[in-house]
Amino acid sequence: MTEDPIWQPLQAELARWIHANRSAKFWLRDDDAVEPTPALDQLLQLANDFKAPVTLAVIPAHTGEPLAERLGGETQISVAVHGWSHENHAAKDKKKQELGSDRPGDLVLGQLKQGCALLAKLHPARFVPVLVPPWNRIDAALVSSLGECGFRVLSVFGPASKSAAGLPAINTHVDLMDWHGTKGCRDHAELVNALVTELKKRIDGNDEPIGILTHHLVHDESAWIFLKKLFQVVAKTPGGRWLSINDLMKSQKL
Repeated sequence: MTEDPIWQPLQAELARWIHANRSAKFWLRDDDAVEPTPALDQLLQLANDFKAPVTLAVIPAHTGEPLAERLGGETQISVAVHGWSHENHAAKDKKKQELGSDRPGDLVLGQLKQGCALLAKLHPARFVPVLVPPWNRIDAALVSSLGECGFRVLSVFGPASKSAAGLPAINTHVDLMDWHGTKGCRDHAELVNALVTELKKRIDGNDEPIGILTHHLVHDESAWIFLKKLFQVVAKTPGGRWLSINDLMKSQKL
């Protein structure tokens, strides 16, 4: 196992889980996939090396057969729906949002239904009926109709209890990227601390899986290094394990 002191807090916390006879559930969601790229190849290689399932949130309007062909032989990948076109329709003074109230609800839902059907057709073996809203935002008024569009799960960022009501949530909690600062990977010690914080919230019985959020298209070298080390640490301890989105849906009977 790595001797890097930065990772010792995570190793210690996972050891505590072992002593409690528990195993932490991790899952990984990677957003903004569209087409085959060297960055996607790097992500897929890591997933295969460590047998770590990855949920790719794919943008329906900008994808097609090339991505489907690239993923054809992959066994660790699931494909979720990342909005429709990942376009911002919010007013300039509001946070970016594609699935907001700035457009007619029927139009937004129609696009989501189309996106769901398209990705199910392109990726029949690895498609999951999970909606990942761009920027992790969706108007609450739309959520009750998502089931009619073919979705069974909503995945945003933050505790599941804070998700919009109306659809079960499998969320992400730790984002590797420093979107408001360097635009690169966050400080590794800060990320380890965030993971430990999430684990401590769950040690006494909270069974919510810890979601790691990545964006392969904008990863710098630091992000790739962190992700590989995270896979290494989890792989070498029974205190944690990676689960696929399908595993999580089955465990929650979704």
